[in-house]
Amino acid sequence: MRSEERMIARRQLDTRLSILTDTNVLVRPPKGWIKAIREALGMTTSQLGKRMKVSQPRAVAVEKAETKCSITLGSLERAAHALDCRLVYALVPRDSLEEIVRERSVMLAKKHLNSVSHTMELEAQGMNKDDEKEQFKRLVEKLVMESGSKLWQEEN
Repeated sequence: MRSEERMIARRQLDTRLSILTDTNVLVRPPKGWIKAIREALGMTTSQLGKRMKVSQPRAVAVEKAETKCSITLGSLERAAHALDCRLVYALVPRDSLEEIVRERSVMLAKKHLNSVSHTMELEAQGMNKDDEKEQFKRLVEKLVMESGSKLWQEEN
């Protein structure tokens, strides 16, 4: 994917995900969504199991697996269907994708320029602060524009 396509994709995803900024309303209830909805509907675990086409003990196990974060998406989908619900699955970034890329670019630019600055000082070729700021700004913008996999490569 080219850098322009990546930037467009980030902006489109940011727009789509912007409606999910208040994720507190989506926090899983302590007993899990399956059990909370089943109980609110007045449904027993036997009835849930029958609707899921599994045994009652398996329906209980599915509810427990959700609370332990060990449930599969397939099981969640079957339980949702049995409860006349839709499974909605999303990863919601803490910040916009644009901001995540910018923050990573700033971090890498600082790291790079600190290294270069140190080497130049050792060689008595230090830059003035205005030149340093301008170079930093250009490097951040370059990293944001390119924002490929190199941005996420970890250094040893």
